[in-house]
Amino acid sequence: MPNWTKKDLLANPVKHIDITKFDARPVIDSYRQMAYSSRTLANAADIYSMMLKDKDCGVILTLAGSLISAGLKKAIITMVENNMIDAIVSTGANIVDQDFFEGLGFKHYIAPGSPEAPPVDDMTLRNMMIDRIYDTYIDEDDLRACDHATYEIFNSFAPGAYSSREFIEAMGAYLANNSKYAKNESIVKSCYTKRVPIFVPAFSDCSAGFGIVLQQTEAIEEGRGQVAIDSGKDFRELTDIKLACKDTGLLMMGGGVPKNFAQDIVVAAELLNERKGGKARGDIGMHKYAIQMTVADSRDGALSGSTLREACSWGKVDVVHEQMVFGEISALFPLLASDAFHRGQWKKRKGFKFADMFEKGEGMPTFAGKGGKRAGAR
Repeated sequence: MPNWTKKDLLANPVKHIDITKFDARPVIDSYRQMAYSSRTLANAADIYSMMLKDKDCGVILTLAGSLISAGLKKAIITMVENNMIDAIVSTGANIVDQDFFEGLGFKHYIAPGSPEAPPVDDMTLRNMMIDRIYDTYIDEDDLRACDHATYEIFNSFAPGAYSSREFIEAMGAYLANNSKYAKNESIVKSCYTKRVPIFVPAFSDCSAGFGIVLQQTEAIEEGRGQVAIDSGKDFRELTDIKLACKDTGLLMMGGGVPKNFAQDIVVAAELLNERKGGKARGDIGMHKYAIQMTVADSRDGALSGSTLREACSWGKVDVVHEQMVFGEISALFPLLASDAFHRGQWKKRKGFKFADMFEKGEGMPTFAGKGGKRAGAR
């Protein structure tokens, strides 16, 4: 067996798939006449194109699982840049540990061999400061640098409680307005410039959490104010999007907290509507369209595998245009995204720019001094 070094193991970066370089429409057309996941994927592709054709429909993308490290970053950026996505709800790992991490110039790497028969055991990786995500590697030293960057950003806020959207907005400004990072591709940066808000309901569960811990500990020791995450504000802000946009569609990759968070805004909007004298159900439309890709099973009652039809019983998702696709996301999502890109329904669509709905908090940094005026300013 070769004597692997850290340099050897971190020599082959993951390359992100470019959905503009291939046309998946013939594949999707063929799948429509097949069975199982092929046919459900084709139906999902049709529903997504319906969302994009519906000019009154806001599209919410949810991300769970390790998707950016798998090579889907460029596909999502293409969708954001071409008004195919209006808001994102995600796990913290995808947005911070993986996308913002790459926005800082760091990489994910293809692990040699296979996860079932790895050439290097995990304890050796630990001693080398290499972290493993199934068949990809990350340099732990780079992750520590990402942790420190989040700490710097959080430390630039005035003391107070903020939504994850506000913190991620500042992260986008940090990348966009800093000449050192401005050329790096990043979902966070693209969403900042395109005014697509990103919500991470479990924001502490990633490098952002380490940054918050560092900021709060240092602030306590120095006797100054701390910054904190206001998850209630996250929920309220995303609910405001549902109140402002009657028709909404969900494009959900995986399940978990992002899925439930995005679905629950219908119920929250109904409660706010009832408070103003409206009906608890009926005045606020359920999500008009919904797609979910997942490998999770529904039989154990867990959220990730619960069907969209089950969500209808809760008043969250309509069943006229919904499709579950049971399959692995890194293999299926590029086909759906490429099909939608080449169908071109987005060409007649304007982005909702939901991020402009929210006033900039008084304590939020702009990072304008790192490279000019606020990107995306109007």
